[in-house]
Amino acid sequence: MILVALGSNQNGPWGTPEQTVKRAILELNSGPTKLKIASSLIQTTPFGIINQPNFVNAVVWINTALAPQALLRLLHMIERNAGRRRGRRWGPRTLDLDLIDYNGQKIAQKGLVQKALVLPHPGIAARLFVLEPIAEIAPGWKHSVNHKTAISMIRKL
Repeated sequence: MILVALGSNQNGPWGTPEQTVKRAILELNSGPTKLKIASSLIQTTPFGIINQPNFVNAVVWINTALAPQALLRLLHMIERNAGRRRGRRWGPRTLDLDLIDYNGQKIAQKGLVQKALVLPHPGIAARLFVLEPIAEIAPGWKHSVNHKTAISMIRKL
């Protein structure tokens, strides 16, 4: 199961945050990635830096033959095409795509490497805006490190 989280809270070349997330879902159903299922779009309050517009969030389950690092490069390319310019951590953005899980693989961060791929995504258990869409589309999914379902992690929050 390959899960990607989507979020947007700024207008960009693809339109409003809702239009941008919908377009990104279409982008994830073309080329080397195929959409299996997409969650509903939800509006959420910002995480980290709260003085910014609310986000539109979703999670998709995709299939691909791309390796995790290659998929991450593709996700970054889609972000750039949607007008994403990396700035402040947790700041406003036209599009944010996070690789949440890649078939249960575990990839740990080595040293202090910035932007290194870590799987499963290290912030899942604290983020309702990721857990709720996962629970919607993949209620049987389990975190490959803590072995909990999205539903059980939601209950802890």
